[in-house]
Amino acid sequence: MVRTSPLTPIDHDRDSADMTYVYPVVSRRAGGVSVGINLNPNNACNWACVYCQVSDLVRGTAPEIDLAHLEAELRTMLADIVHGDFMQRRVPEGARRLNDIALSGNGEPTSAKAFPQVIELIGQVMADFDLNGKIKLVLITNGSFADRPRVRDGLRKMARLNGEIWFKFDSATAGGMHIINQTRISPEKQFERLDTAAHLCPTWLQTCVFTLDGNPPSNAEQAAYLKAVQRIRLQNIPVSGVLLYGLARPSMQPQAPRLGALPADWLETFAAKIRAAGLPVKVSP
Repeated sequence: MVRTSPLTPIDHDRDSADMTYVYPVVSRRAGGVSVGINLNPNNACNWACVYCQVSDLVRGTAPEIDLAHLEAELRTMLADIVHGDFMQRRVPEGARRLNDIALSGNGEPTSAKAFPQVIELIGQVMADFDLNGKIKLVLITNGSFADRPRVRDGLRKMARLNGEIWFKFDSATAGGMHIINQTRISPEKQFERLDTAAHLCPTWLQTCVFTLDGNPPSNAEQAAYLKAVQRIRLQNIPVSGVLLYGLARPSMQPQAPRLGALPADWLETFAAKIRAAGLPVKVSP
């Protein structure tokens, strides 16, 4: 059923538009309306981050994408936003601007085999609505497929569409990645993929911080993270900065009872350390 209630920053319901791939949200980090593209309607991801808001999350990759269906949904949504009364009906005052189209959704979007074709399609639709250069095309990714040729192709296409990557970087240690992201990918391999992605398309690190069993990230975790930031600067990896954020919506994972939000001043203190290590930071408590 199509919802008509106002959107809020804490409600990112993928079914709010009654569409398979497309959904609108008011993004606290974007500061406006974001048109989400969910390439994982099967709730499948190769990681299982403990703070993930996807219910019934399963391990896997995106299914085959019906490109014609995706295009029709995106055109319908943008027509309502750009030419219709969507903003007045669904969006609070102060957030009534279209900020971006974001590939996010219920799993890792770059696991879709048609990822570069999806980027091409979005670019064509953006051009038809005269949105090129006026809004961003954002990819929210764990970066684990960034070294695949088809994904690199898609990232190059994104760069030509005012694209921006939000590259998940919650921990710089193997233990931290295993606990938080539930992956055994090594930090060194992720660093290589970050290097690849950042040279193809403007890239921000996306870092979620929270308490686990009542404890904030340890001093060792913080030190490893800051060392990684320093390495990024020393190796001239063109990372734009860090999107540092806390828990705004409840986790739907089994670990949810163990997680808690950190005070805003903790985030600001850590942000100051990251800035001192060499990268700009945007904080969203």
